[in-house]
Amino acid sequence: MDSIYDNNLFFEQYAQMSRSKQGLSGAGEWHQLQPLFPELSGKSVLDLGCGYGWHCKYAAEQGAAQVLGLDLSEKMIAKAKVRNADEHITYQVCGVDEYDYPECSWDLVVSNLVLHYIADLNEVYTQVYHTLKPGGEFIFNIEHPVFTAGIGQDWVYDSEEKPLYWAIDDYYRPGERKTHFLGCEVTKQHHTLTQILMGLLQCGFVIEAVQEAEPPKEMMDIPGMKDELRRPMMLLVKVRKPV
Repeated sequence: MDSIYDNNLFFEQYAQMSRSKQGLSGAGEWHQLQPLFPELSGKSVLDLGCGYGWHCKYAAEQGAAQVLGLDLSEKMIAKAKVRNADEHITYQVCGVDEYDYPECSWDLVVSNLVLHYIADLNEVYTQVYHTLKPGGEFIFNIEHPVFTAGIGQDWVYDSEEKPLYWAIDDYYRPGERKTHFLGCEVTKQHHTLTQILMGLLQCGFVIEAVQEAEPPKEMMDIPGMKDELRRPMMLLVKVRKPV
């Protein structure tokens, strides 16, 4: 399977986003995601869909002994090796569904803005549960079902191009959604809130935190950011594998 992030136009546009230029400080969800991370000193961390490797570098800076960042995009992995290299980090071109998930090998698995590209969440949950050590944790950020069920994943605008409202349709129909993002047609997967959370429980995980991401106050001056408080865009979840 090819990655949209290896499309030259898409990759160049993505590189202009604040999260690409500024790293974690430029990601609107980081102020909520960071507190979910456990103590990482001496721990092993697997990042599914690591992108530029910002979370891998954060884990290494927090004292993680072993970090593996996987991403399907060759361009992303090449960028990660340059921008976020560390002796404790290994980067590998590998899709979420291609990794072998060795049993009881990782203390923490992280996945940021990747799972909404995956059709079978339950398979990922099963593999993550298998590869976590007893007591290990899984933290992920997925596009919120309200966002993925949005028509075209965009606002409905008035004659002056001001956003009127966010229209939702086919919420209970999971599966493929086509949208235009960064100048390209992008295929994502819509999952209901029930699928996202119940799948974790059915796999055996204990849910420790569920948060809907809100941009921080210091970002409110960015054009369009105030509209991000009108509907949720991201869902942050932390679960634990029982001992």
